[in-house]
Amino acid sequence: MGWWKPEAGIHLGGKCLLETEPLQGRDEDAVASADFSTMLSEEEKEELKAELVQLEDEITTLRQVLSAKERHLVEIKQKLGMNLMNELKQNFSKSWHDMQTTPAYKKTHETLSHAGQKATAAFSNVGTAISKKFGDMRRR
Repeated sequence: MGWWKPEAGIHLGGKCLLETEPLQGRDEDAVASADFSTMLSEEEKEELKAELVQLEDEITTLRQVLSAKERHLVEIKQKLGMNLMNELKQNFSKSWHDMQTTPAYKKTHETLSHAGQKATAAFSNVGTAISKKFGDMRRR
C-alpha cells in the first residue's frame, strides 16, 4: 500500500464511505455517533487495521523528517548568524518601512506635521504675548 488516495475511498456494497465534500452540521453528528464496525466484514476490518498501522507509521516518519529539517534549519541560521533577535529586528524594520509607505501613514504624517507646525506657531504667539504683557507690567 502506498500513500492513501482519497479517490480510492472505502467501498461497501458499491457505495463509497469517504466523500470528497466536507461534512457539515448534522452530518458530523451522525458520523460521530455511528458505529461503522457493525457494517464491516472481518476482512474489511483487518484491511482497515493494517491501513491504520501504516498511516500511524507514516505519520511518525513524517514527524521525524520534519524534526530533522527543523534542526537543519536552525543549524543553517546559526551559520548565517541569524538568530531570533536579528529576525525580529529585520521583521520590525520591514514592517515599519512597509507601514511608512502606505498612503494612510503618509497622509497622517502630513496632517500631524502640519498640526505640529501650527501648534508651534501658536505656542510662539502665546509666548510672545506673555512676554509683551510682562514687559507692559514692568513699565507701569
